[in-house]
Amino acid sequence: MLYLSQLLGVSVTDQHDVHLGKITDVLTLASQVGRNEATYPTVMLIAGEEDQHWRVPYSAIEKHNHIWRLRSPSEQFVIPPQLSLQESSLQEEVSFAREVLDKQVIDLQHKRAIRVNDVCFDDDWRILAIDNSTLGLLRRLIPARLLGTRPKSVPLSLVLWSQVELIASRHPTDKDLADHTQIQLVPTMRTPSGHLAELHPADIATIIHQLTAEQGARVIERLDDETAADAMEEIDTGRQILILENIPPERAAIILQAMGPDEAADLLARMPEEQKQQFLRQMTPEESEDVQELLEYEADTAGGLMTTDYIVLNQTRTVQEALAAIRTNIQENDVRIAYIYCVADETEDESRPLGVVTLWDLLVAQPSQILQDLMETDLITVQPDTDPRTVAEIMAKYNLLAVPVVSAEGILEGVVTVDDALDVLLPQDRRRKPRRMY
Repeated sequence: MLYLSQLLGVSVTDQHDVHLGKITDVLTLASQVGRNEATYPTVMLIAGEEDQHWRVPYSAIEKHNHIWRLRSPSEQFVIPPQLSLQESSLQEEVSFAREVLDKQVIDLQHKRAIRVNDVCFDDDWRILAIDNSTLGLLRRLIPARLLGTRPKSVPLSLVLWSQVELIASRHPTDKDLADHTQIQLVPTMRTPSGHLAELHPADIATIIHQLTAEQGARVIERLDDETAADAMEEIDTGRQILILENIPPERAAIILQAMGPDEAADLLARMPEEQKQQFLRQMTPEESEDVQELLEYEADTAGGLMTTDYIVLNQTRTVQEALAAIRTNIQENDVRIAYIYCVADETEDESRPLGVVTLWDLLVAQPSQILQDLMETDLITVQPDTDPRTVAEIMAKYNLLAVPVVSAEGILEGVVTVDDALDVLLPQDRRRKPRRMY
């Protein structure tokens, strides 16, 4: 195998064995990162004396008698003097020397963040894997003649290139645009491979916690809205705030809006007032209103724990209509809840729950049956000022997946779901949602 560490700094000659310069970088297409098919470098960058540089396709260079030599005239690959090495590369390309080596990447197979100590290629130049082992680091620090063969006590740790997701370090600033050597364009501009989004949101959150807040922000903002929101909900609140601070406000508002109203409210409640209001203004009026309603409740209450994502339907609806409504709410609003709450008029802003029907009851009932005939009228409810631990105990006692929160007048205010109830029962240091600060 060939290793990046063994290529960087290696001398290259032209066809006539005249020294040109040294390999300074290897580039590949960003679109090939995270793909399962064979991936090859696009070019090598070679720097010579007196600001002479060459951009050479990997197929135009060969190793002959331990010497790297061009197969074609060097004049074909000259980079114009007015262009820097960075400017000569395209935005669709990944720089292994600047954007991969010594950087953290995501190991999709093992669902973790790892450091790249080296990159390996096969003899045909196909990019095989990244090397995360101690040997990969030693290979760069110790001359090959001293390192010798791989010691048996030093395991080789390779992660297939198809299982790697790159992490952007930051957005280019105006200063960076004037100083091309500072820009890391590709990971920021690159569309994610899609593999990361296929992980469970809790696994993505675990990876985020292994990264800096800035790196975590780059990962989150490149996910689709729904996946980004789901992953954010699994991240502890303190880290959530740092991530939002490192994401452009417009993108952060979109992610907040895609989160559950209760999760967004818990997050915004810990932000300074000015920052909180900025995000609320950037959200749609409907989403902003839901979140602001939840912000009015004290944190350590059922009201502070509940969400306004629930489904109410007229008790006169049929099972077929109810299932269609559930399907619509999942597709359009991502409302996934185990119960349907039956009311007299679902169009009213304030409704009194008359009964509840489980999703399982709907699945086994006849399509023409009326909800009124299926609903359980002996509702277990809590009030907005109920202690969260009491809410959790009630849900455990009656084996509920959600419990409605009703006002003193019997108006449905929201529901507390089982995941938030379980969070209350966890030790304080293991909760995702610390106490609100503001």
